[in-house]
Amino acid sequence: MTGFLNAVCFSAILAWCASQTGNTIQLSIAIGRLLDDSPDLVYRIADRLALTSLLSFILGGFIGRLGARFGYACRIWLVCGTLLQAVFTMIATIALWKSKVASYAEFGSGPIWTTPLTFLVYGFMSASMGLQGVMAKRLNTQFSTSVVLTSVWIELISEPTLFHLRRWVVEREHKLLTIAFMLLGGFAGRCLIDEIGSVATLAMATGLRVIISGWWLLIPKKIERKHDGEEEEFRK
Repeated sequence: MTGFLNAVCFSAILAWCASQTGNTIQLSIAIGRLLDDSPDLVYRIADRLALTSLLSFILGGFIGRLGARFGYACRIWLVCGTLLQAVFTMIATIALWKSKVASYAEFGSGPIWTTPLTFLVYGFMSASMGLQGVMAKRLNTQFSTSVVLTSVWIELISEPTLFHLRRWVVEREHKLLTIAFMLLGGFAGRCLIDEIGSVATLAMATGLRVIISGWWLLIPKKIERKHDGEEEEFRK
């Protein structure tokens, strides 16, 4: 979903709803402009978008902390949390549809999401990614880095078994799969925007998240075996 949603916002504003490194640095640069000999007091559209995305992402992340009340690996929380991501994406879809903006920013132009409705789009997309990121991180699996890939690339490059090509290395293959699926998501999102537009692409993202929420119901229960092999605990 990360590559899929990022394809929509990057095509329109050349910025990301999931990667907050760039937004944080952009805001720090905007603050630094205030210290120039001739201070730049213009509150630029790009800075407004960056602030909107960062604050929304953080808010979505804090919503993800509600999983502690149920258990981050609890099936009910995984279903409800993913459905909430779908709701955020649906709100973004409706707002984008009502805004009637184009799917692409013209070459050499600035962001085309400049109206209140499009800021709402960007905010809810970012909030959904913040919620997704916290939920994935707290699952503590090889696929927990579902929002940004910088750490995954570093871990892959530094993997001692990176060039052990004759045998299956689970940690390495999981990192490769994470990168591959991110690329696939971005590629699919870009192709869909070209064919059916950004509104329909976001609508498909909403549907995919609804399907993922139902998929959590089909995952078998986790079995934790004790060292003596005498008891088993089933995770509900």
